[in-house]
Amino acid sequence: MRKMFAYFLFCSVLGLTALVAQKKTPPTKLVFQAKSGNITFDHTAHAKREKNDCTVCHDKLYAQDAKAPLAFKPPHKNGEDKKISCGSCHRSGGAAFETKANCTNGKCHVKAAAKKG
Repeated sequence: MRKMFAYFLFCSVLGLTALVAQKKTPPTKLVFQAKSGNITFDHTAHAKREKNDCTVCHDKLYAQDAKAPLAFKPPHKNGEDKKISCGSCHRSGGAAFETKANCTNGKCHVKAAAKKG
């Protein structure tokens, strides 16, 4: 009986270790390349706002893949009207600031500073 219990305990610990090892840690920030300036997405802040409920965005609005492209191409009004990608929240009447007039003021697109040579 003791051997059976020890075997069960060992298998349980091994299984839990495998589950913990599989859990991926989400990135804190993601940078998306764009012609009008890169977009730095603060994943940690957005997750905190949604009380770490990943299902609010994944996989409804975004794939859980940091390399997946954003489906929020200009003109952004199209994405806002369809409530897709960033436009789901970042639109007039949405949960966050709308994209209109917030393109290059540091909220979304930021151009890299030119290197002095």
